[in-house]
Amino acid sequence: MSGATGRVVVVTGTGTGVGKTVVTAALAAVAVAAGERVAVLKPAQTGVVPGEPGDADAVAALVPGVTTAELARYPDPLAPATAARRAGRDPVTPRHAVDAARELARTHDLVLVEGAGGLLVRFDDDGGTLAGVAAELGAPVVVVAAAGLGTLNHTGLTVEALAVRGLVCAGVVVGAWPENPDLAARCNLADLPSTTGAPLLGALPAGLGTAEPARFATVASRTLGPDPLSRWQDARS
Repeated sequence: MSGATGRVVVVTGTGTGVGKTVVTAALAAVAVAAGERVAVLKPAQTGVVPGEPGDADAVAALVPGVTTAELARYPDPLAPATAARRAGRDPVTPRHAVDAARELARTHDLVLVEGAGGLLVRFDDDGGTLAGVAAELGAPVVVVAAAGLGTLNHTGLTVEALAVRGLVCAGVVVGAWPENPDLAARCNLADLPSTTGAPLLGALPAGLGTAEPARFATVASRTLGPDPLSRWQDARS
């Protein structure tokens, strides 16, 4: 890259189980299809024992050719700071995550940093969070949201927390759109942009994480478009 550095984008969620890993993989797949060199960084993996596939492994399986990195893993399915403390191990700090992301950006066009849980979940007992990582990197943040009832509040709070910290929300992605959405989900899809003030980048179908790579890439591209991360810049211009 001749001294240049790639873009860094942070991916967070409104909570656990909303589809962050699948969305991260989808963003990676779209960028790979466009010819970009992509890396995915998972600073802290919790709830996974040594030898068991984690989120980075799931991304690698869905998007062949992507570089993945995991800095630490802890067996308990808890916030990284708590899981590290219970395991008697050193936590991953925001500085570790920032340094790793910058190193990957030296040799990749796009680095996606996937958090654990939500934006303000603690990495360490000093209060380090994914928000701090995004701030240090000057990186926009993609927010992954649930489809159903309650998501307007949860997503609005997350986007507001970003704004209070001077961070940019690059957009919202619904991580698992149900095959038969109820009234709340259908209304949420229309209301999320006006509620959050952030662009809705798309809604990935539930179960997409089990697709084989070619179909996964096709659905990701059709759902998110050829350059979804450009939409936050369009919205700000």
